[in-house]
Amino acid sequence: MGKIAFVFSGQGAQHVGMAKDFYENSNPVADLFNIAEVERPGTLAQMFEGDGTDLKQTQNTQPCLYLADIAAALSLMDNGVEPEGLAGFSLGEIPALAIGGAYSQLDGFKIAQKRGAAMAKAGEGQDVSMMACVKLPIEQVEELAKPYDKVFPVNYNSPVQLVCSGDKTQLEALAKDIKAAKGRGVMLAVSGAFHSPYMTPAVEPFGKALADFDVKLPTIPVYANFTAAPYEGDVKSLMLEQINHPVQWVKLIRRMAEDGFDTFIECGVGNTLQKLISQILPDAKVYRVEDAATLSETLAALNA
Repeated sequence: MGKIAFVFSGQGAQHVGMAKDFYENSNPVADLFNIAEVERPGTLAQMFEGDGTDLKQTQNTQPCLYLADIAAALSLMDNGVEPEGLAGFSLGEIPALAIGGAYSQLDGFKIAQKRGAAMAKAGEGQDVSMMACVKLPIEQVEELAKPYDKVFPVNYNSPVQLVCSGDKTQLEALAKDIKAAKGRGVMLAVSGAFHSPYMTPAVEPFGKALADFDVKLPTIPVYANFTAAPYEGDVKSLMLEQINHPVQWVKLIRRMAEDGFDTFIECGVGNTLQKLISQILPDAKVYRVEDAATLSETLAALNA
């Protein structure tokens, strides 16, 4: 077996009840969640109760999802599985850096709050969205998007899936072009044009918020969305660049494979990253952990 990487989920798959298994059965998880609840009252209710309406709001999604991602990683580590490398998709980079030792787990929760608030505010009053373009090579989608001045390719998810952010009207027009080319455009239920120039207003306030935190180079390599390479140099600058620049997930995963990683465990919610990594690296061993059942399955597979 090569090296093991933990990869952390981003926004989109969050749901009411996420990480409740871990909260009820893991002391390290319960301790972190209880401290987070004191820091931000109402967090656990957003995660475990209601119809999920509040959880869909970016300023709530990000700190709640941060905890769910961390919970999965802590549960793996509590069972003797240690990562040799880390990565996270968009918001998932914040828990990756925490597990990597760039800052404390509680500071990571506070940083996720600041990031979510800044990005939510940047998305206010804009008629924008995001659209997943599937079944076409990413290079073809890039060409189809070029005529649209308010559409930006942002999430390079897999060789045949590219997400674009931008003006809703232009995205709808692009969807017709995608369909004509035998692909499919799927509009995403998001409140902002993430990872595009539309998020530039979030960079300055998030940067000011980060100034209050002690952020170091992680002691476990964390691969950055912006560079597709391990974090180096000024960590805070890379964290800021990620907000309004594309997520280079395909390049990132291929770089990890070049560096000896052949086993990936998605920590958090859903199986989106598991599917994407399997498309990028068909020979890789890819697992996920989001609750007690998937934890047991993954531990059994690793032990086998």
